Amino acid sequence: MGRSDAASLGAIPNANGTLARLAYAHVIASGVDPRPFLESANLTVQQIKHVNDRLRVKDQITFLNLAATALRDDLLGFHLAQSVDLRELGFLYYVSASSESLGDALQRLVRYASIANEGVLLKYLTGRNPGIAFRYVGVSRHIDKHQIEFFAAILVRLCRQLTSTRLVPARVRLTHRRDTTCRELIDFFGSSIEFGSPIDEVAFVQSSSNIPVVSADHHLNKLLVEYCEDALKRKNTTRDSLRTAIENAVLPLLPHGKASIEEVARRLGVSQRTLARRLSREKLSFSTILDSLKVALAERYLSDDGLSISQVAWLLGYKELSSFTRAFKRWTRRSPRQARLRRAS
Repeated sequence: MGRSDAASLGAIPNANGTLARLAYAHVIASGVDPRPFLESANLTVQQIKHVNDRLRVKDQITFLNLAATALRDDLLGFHLAQSVDLRELGFLYYVSASSESLGDALQRLVRYASIANEGVLLKYLTGRNPGIAFRYVGVSRHIDKHQIEFFAAILVRLCRQLTSTRLVPARVRLTHRRDTTCRELIDFFGSSIEFGSPIDEVAFVQSSSNIPVVSADHHLNKLLVEYCEDALKRKNTTRDSLRTAIENAVLPLLPHGKASIEEVARRLGVSQRTLARRLSREKLSFSTILDSLKVALAERYLSDDGLSISQVAWLLGYKELSSFTRAFKRWTRRSPRQARLRRAS
């Protein structure tokens, strides 16, 4: 994030809505009425049915979360990635599938993915393990797990289809928390999958970047690249709001107890004084943002029976369980144990 970015409020990031529409169709096929979830996510049936309408990324994530809860499918994004025809990705599929090598295909994805989803920026990983890293922009990373798991699974499926080989990632690292013994995820991604990571990324062995793409078409690729370059020129650049940028910087720092304004300012590339001044200008405070993020994460972690309350406290940066309990009571007027029992009832 550059110095000017920290102060700028860009357009609200939107997406082509492919994932929300896949989830909508899946909910209906499951015999569940999706309209209440759409309403709660600030979406309408008309937006879903008009395939050219773009949707706000945050609304798409909210709809996925609600649908997953209603369907009792904690792997909804992953499951949707298994069933979709990759051609439904549109130009991103075809510009990749017409590339010469897997490395070329991944670099095309990195350059043009923001056209389809402005809330996620991709970075091509070079060196020993080529692959793709994901960074959320204008959208708080902590509210999502289904969209990012969809992206990671789609990326692996795409690489396998383009090369006609069963590529197994050298590593898959995701920021959100999940049980690492989940059999479905291990069978698909391999055992080198890590949750609670500082970054989101999928990487492969070094030689994979040179694997030829079986459907390579130089002439088609040239036409698609010209189309995508034109689309990039016409696209508005989305920047993080200051609050979202701070939340995304804080998230990987919490378990290590390093979520201070000094460290966050350093990660955002500004001085502590500059960050404080910009917060004041937007009538925000670092402590308020930090507490709001902790409340949201605490509620999510406490809903996971696989995490003990002591582990939840550690994930939020508390060395002592008693300190977390006092803070949680201050935020919600109930203890963590009461909150967990209330969810279970």
